[in-house]
Amino acid sequence: MSTFHDEVDLDEFEYDEETETFTYPCPCGDVFFITRAELLDGDDVARCPSCSLILRVIYRMEDLMSEESAAETVSSSALQKTTST
Repeated sequence: MSTFHDEVDLDEFEYDEETETFTYPCPCGDVFFITRAELLDGDDVARCPSCSLILRVIYRMEDLMSEESAAETVSSSALQKTTST
């Protein structure tokens, strides 16, 4: 059984759209990270690559799914605009 350093809401993480990675500052000076794919797979543990600390990420799967649907809708709209001009 793992001992978590803390439990942090996903809203407090920074998100990099290019890598689809969420990061949060670690006390060691590095960052905890977890990918969007890991969250969608149900993984809720963010790890720091420089030390042994781990975080439990608090999030709602529905929020990730609705964001994914919104992104697909925007992409589809942009594609339709470029093909219709």
